[in-house]
Amino acid sequence: MGAAPRGPMRFETAAIHVGQDPEALYGSVNVPIYQTSTYLQRGVGKPEVWDYARGGNPTRAAFEAALAALEGGERCLAFASGLGAESSLLLALSPGDHVLLGDDVYGGTFRLLDKVLAGWGLEHDTCDLADINSMRSQLRPETRLVWIETPSNPHLKIVDIEAVSTVAHEAGAQVVVDNTFATPALQRPLELGADLVVHSVTKYLSGHSDLIGGAIVTSDPAWAERLEFLVNAIGAVPGPMDSYLALRGLKTLAIRMEVHSRNAEAIARWLDEHPAIRKVNYPGLESHPNHEVAARQMSGFGGMISIEVESEERAHHLVEHTELFFLAESLGGVESLIEMPLPMTHATTADTNIAVTPELVRISVGIEHVDDLIADLDQALG
Repeated sequence: MGAAPRGPMRFETAAIHVGQDPEALYGSVNVPIYQTSTYLQRGVGKPEVWDYARGGNPTRAAFEAALAALEGGERCLAFASGLGAESSLLLALSPGDHVLLGDDVYGGTFRLLDKVLAGWGLEHDTCDLADINSMRSQLRPETRLVWIETPSNPHLKIVDIEAVSTVAHEAGAQVVVDNTFATPALQRPLELGADLVVHSVTKYLSGHSDLIGGAIVTSDPAWAERLEFLVNAIGAVPGPMDSYLALRGLKTLAIRMEVHSRNAEAIARWLDEHPAIRKVNYPGLESHPNHEVAARQMSGFGGMISIEVESEERAHHLVEHTELFFLAESLGGVESLIEMPLPMTHATTADTNIAVTPELVRISVGIEHVDDLIADLDQALG
């Protein structure tokens, strides 16, 4: 009695019910926080489900089941951070393998490949994945993964997931999509041909700037088996409290993304008309070079904007004079944030071919009233 319906569920319903039946002993409608490190075994080597909490936890399993359903995948593995998820995934590869990476990505992803795993023998190149011919020319026999961010960080580039997946698969490579900016509320990469989806759960999925987490979702049985082994072998797993908070965040994801997207589009259009702004990067603007692709593969354009102002000094002035937009790294919370990527989130790319310009400003638009947010930007720009 009171169990979740077993038929197909729409997104908003799945976010609240999948993996979250009322608890059996007391009927709690919230998944309990199973704060344990180990489990009773009924006999030697005969655990009920898990023998040790690194391998699994009921709270974590509930979050994984819910996120897998929202992404349309068969299996989700949760991690202690987004980079913990990415590290575990990339350690499924071998020295000599090659990763083709988009030329506009989160600085931490680039650092992991360029400064850490390159020394282990994992090779990588960057290219504009929005240019299929350029991407095709960069593929090698050793290419195992094509790594997409769409929308990308920080320039909000859009990559055609279906087109890239088709070309990658023809070459024997597989495709991973970082879906952090869009979330499954706006974009479902597995349905467009991707093999794996990665998330920084820290951002929109949790939505309240109160945890660090990561996740990988797939429907490929071989990937699922390999990743389940690596979860236990590497141990980059989230604790039960963070899993509980992430699960709570999923429940409001759909309605939060509606407001993030609506606010961001209004602000992007306002910024596009402002004389102090040289360029606005937002896929919801018709002037965006890949607006049509975004409109086809996304159900909304998200809450992230980046802009170019006239100088580095002007960028400093802007980010240091907002009042509602907090100057901080990270993104995707209910509160609005603002930052300069070059000295902050993307400092590791400064001396590379994917370095960002010093006058670039990244904005994470929250769910405050849009008129208050525009007024804040207006006074800071003034």
